[in-house]
Amino acid sequence: MTQSVVVQVGQCGNQVGCRFWDLALREHADINKKGIYDEALSSFFRNVDTSDGDGPDIYKGKIYSLKARALLIDMEEGVVNEILQGPLRDVFDSKQLITDVSGSGNNWAVGHKLYGSQYQENIVEKLRKAAEHCDCLQCFFIIHSMGGGTGSGLGTFVLKLLEDEFPEVYRFVTSVYPSGEDDVITSPYNSVLAMKELNEHADCVLPIENESLFDIVNKIHQMANSGKLGSTVKQNSLVTSSAGRAKTVQEKPFDAMNNILANLLLNLTSSARFEGSLNMDLNEISMNLVPFPRLHYLVSSLTPLYTLADVNVPSRRLDQMFSDAFSKDHQLIQADPRHSLYLACALLVRGNVQVSDLRRNIERLKPSLHFVSWNQEGWKTSLCSVPPVGHSHSLLALANNTCVKPTFIELKDRFMKLYKKKAHLHHYLHVDGMEQSCFSEAISSLSDLIEEYNELDATKGGPRTDPSRLKIAV
Repeated sequence: MTQSVVVQVGQCGNQVGCRFWDLALREHADINKKGIYDEALSSFFRNVDTSDGDGPDIYKGKIYSLKARALLIDMEEGVVNEILQGPLRDVFDSKQLITDVSGSGNNWAVGHKLYGSQYQENIVEKLRKAAEHCDCLQCFFIIHSMGGGTGSGLGTFVLKLLEDEFPEVYRFVTSVYPSGEDDVITSPYNSVLAMKELNEHADCVLPIENESLFDIVNKIHQMANSGKLGSTVKQNSLVTSSAGRAKTVQEKPFDAMNNILANLLLNLTSSARFEGSLNMDLNEISMNLVPFPRLHYLVSSLTPLYTLADVNVPSRRLDQMFSDAFSKDHQLIQADPRHSLYLACALLVRGNVQVSDLRRNIERLKPSLHFVSWNQEGWKTSLCSVPPVGHSHSLLALANNTCVKPTFIELKDRFMKLYKKKAHLHHYLHVDGMEQSCFSEAISSLSDLIEEYNELDATKGGPRTDPSRLKIAV
């Protein structure tokens, strides 16, 4: 069994990470009734005998003390301290934390150039420690946001470090993109500067838009309040009151949105953690879905969406679940993949679903989806027999689709509005190692990426001939 290490950077990264570890523990607790440390648990957790301080790892037998395979990084202490004082405090120890007090001030240059060089040795040392505890380290998951300073700047610095130190280990990045109404004025600068690093150093990026998460949560609240979620709602659910009625007030404002991302990661790794008739390794996602090195942005959709709450809801009809995964309402960015071009698509199914169900739905959906001419059969599928808690089945779709292009175009437009006026540029340029060429190179990298998607879109609907070769980054 392989292991993965989660690197959560900045306020957003650590808040999402907190929800991921909570839901992962709940999922394993629901399945692992005997309290035995098994291979499924070992993929994200160490089993440590803490009776004598920080004792040795225990590889089989009863569970002693579970420690997350994680590194928590933030240049402000608030969120990490909150985690250490909460119910997850025993899952982490001080050797897994890197914090500062002053923050990055919403400035990519401070996170990337200043804190990057300052904390590089410490970060590398802690990453090596985490790797040493793994028998077969397959993947690093980075969770960060694009709009702030620490998540975008230090997050992408860590990504480059991972490529340098662990070149054979896959790097999956979950990147939360800011909305157009973001309250960080410099977020377009931070996002475009971070995009250049993602283009060059990530194996796969799962772009997530705050706006989409907000819309999905509102949709769920509307359904909960209208009674459409079903009659049985668990008392201790994140979206229920003590009276058992669904309500819209969360314990924390972003918990519901962050739970969606946590469930995305749980479904993404389900095949690596549990048995199934058609398992998919994480390296197979990159191998099958990324035909060109820079076009590694995968649009994700989840169904049923209600897994963000621990709610018993009537299962969606199986065929409806597959249809939902391709609908605009279930995408985690503001996009409609059905009207754009697919390079490839993966379907990760959990629960009591047969291979014949998969094939039937793919054949049913194929006529309405546009695939590139040279990859008309570009489907990758997996079946994991263990469903999410409270459900009979679920589906995560990952699409390498040109529908991400409008998100990048909008980001470029917002960047240029500031950059044409050289607004706020001095905040970046006073940081050692930061030059104006960093901005011109970043926007050039983003423009090239958009152009590559344009070249693919130009082939849509034409005769099935091979398109001209895309430029391949060396």
